[in-house]
Amino acid sequence: MSDLIRKAVQVLEGYTPGEQPQVPGLVKLNTNENPYPPSPRIVDVLKNFPADCLRLYPDPMAVKLREALARKHGCKLENVFAGNGSDEVLALCTRAFVEPRGAIGFFEPSYSLYPVLAAIQDVATKSVRLNADFSWRMEPDYAASLFFLANPNAPTGIQYPRATVRDFCQNFPGVVLVDEAYVDFAGYDCSDLALDLPNVLVARTLSKSSSLAGLRLGYALGAAPLIGALYKIKDSYNLDRLTQAIGLAAIEDGEHLRRNAELIKATRARTAAALAQLGFVVLPSATNFLFVKPPRLPAAEVFAGLRARKILVRYFPGPLTGDYLRVTIGTEAEMDQFLVAVREILA
Repeated sequence: MSDLIRKAVQVLEGYTPGEQPQVPGLVKLNTNENPYPPSPRIVDVLKNFPADCLRLYPDPMAVKLREALARKHGCKLENVFAGNGSDEVLALCTRAFVEPRGAIGFFEPSYSLYPVLAAIQDVATKSVRLNADFSWRMEPDYAASLFFLANPNAPTGIQYPRATVRDFCQNFPGVVLVDEAYVDFAGYDCSDLALDLPNVLVARTLSKSSSLAGLRLGYALGAAPLIGALYKIKDSYNLDRLTQAIGLAAIEDGEHLRRNAELIKATRARTAAALAQLGFVVLPSATNFLFVKPPRLPAAEVFAGLRARKILVRYFPGPLTGDYLRVTIGTEAEMDQFLVAVREILA
């Protein structure tokens, strides 16, 4: 039967998402979900949603949702694409902007979905290994058809200097997709680049700061020709009616997003300081997680010790990331429980 399946798919090593175990009493700090509820306006949408409308197809262009996003970012409707999570945006970019003999670039380490998307399309990859401290490094005369630039980066949490990102985008010969999944926890964003430069898209998600990881809604900003290319190849009805209604409510309640983000940033700072006191190497984070290197014990051993105490964090084996753990910022109580467990393990 293998001759019925594309060779690229036969040899593909698929993306491995974080665990989603259903265990009572689990402290889940492994998938960068928001620990706080979404906007109360979403509860109102769910209570009053007219179920009879589900017999009708949704708006294929998600106009009301995109109009709200255009108002939020001060741009036109033609500059906004709405997708089934930002992952759909990434996948469509590989199909819209990369010829069969082209290449997709990204940093190492970065979001592990990027090479998987390239493998699905059966196109070459041109990864660039970051500096030893995970800071920006770019090869001279580097070129590719498409570059996935996670900023802030994952799993490191580092946000690159604004001037460095702008200079790279201005001189890159292909399309740059700036993946801003965590930007609401950061110091700046690149939406101005997407709206000023003809080769730049910015992707956002409502999974993190809007507490809607279970909904699957993301979007992209960029020049009308790039956005139009994505609309040519998307699924006919990529966003259902309920998602469009909930997404609109979340976008219109920007104050709720900001309050949640500020709370998480405060907890992040407190947790980072506590870990540093214990001797951890704590990378500067502009996200809702910390990337940390434990003292004295291997990261894998600390990961196992936390797991035994029903606390899940993320561990990425390998030469670049194997000394570190990625720890999602949870509630104040969850982070206290995490810190107690870490002290026990180190002792």
